[in-house]
Amino acid sequence: MTSLYEDVFVARYNSQQIEVYDAVTFELQRHITVPGLGKWPTGIAACARNKCIYLSDYEKNSVHRIQPSGRMAVQKWLVASGPAGLSVNVALNVVVTCSEAKKLQEYTMHGTLVREISQVIKPWHVIQLSTGDYVVSQNTKPNAFSILGGRVTIIAEDGQVKNSYQPSETSDVGQMSGPSSLAATSKEDILVADANNNRILSINRSSGCVQELALSVDGGIREPRGLCLDESGGQLYVGELKGQHRVLVFDIVAVTFP
Repeated sequence: MTSLYEDVFVARYNSQQIEVYDAVTFELQRHITVPGLGKWPTGIAACARNKCIYLSDYEKNSVHRIQPSGRMAVQKWLVASGPAGLSVNVALNVVVTCSEAKKLQEYTMHGTLVREISQVIKPWHVIQLSTGDYVVSQNTKPNAFSILGGRVTIIAEDGQVKNSYQPSETSDVGQMSGPSSLAATSKEDILVADANNNRILSINRSSGCVQELALSVDGGIREPRGLCLDESGGQLYVGELKGQHRVLVFDIVAVTFP
């Protein structure tokens, strides 16, 4: 899920359509058909400057670029295997986590490879800070029988690991499990959807403190996979994979960021 101007765009499993909702009324406005999209559109991001939406296609190892207005032109290019999350950086390039290939790849808006960082274990989502550093969510399960394990890592543009946030089982928040989508505040503190623990965590980069956001919702959050922070609009969007597959909307004025 991502937002662009007055719209919120939602991609769902096994659908070749993007749902478009009004960001004020939350009503469904229309659908955008993406020809050839596979079953797993695992990442979605918006570029306000170029007025387009990007989708990562895990099944077909590709990225789709869609222009929601006008003629709805769609462009597609191939990437390394297992593209999961993606984002648009300050250079207006598309940064993709290729989970199966263990890579981060950065492309221009038309699909030309700019940079590649290899040997990144099980990356799911990536965002780039103003410093140029990449923030990556990673699944670090020790074995196939464990549900616990995960971290958020800061990686420099040259591929060197600068920092890692991996709370222990005895910490105040316990271990992460299946961290997926990321977002950054205006202060470049980090929000992470801790999917298997059914919660959203906040990481204060100056102190290294990791805390759970207090988000009140009926039935609790059910496996959050999508995360979108719209500070200008004053809203935090959370997309659920389980339960009722809801898109939850929180007023960030009521959310305390550590």
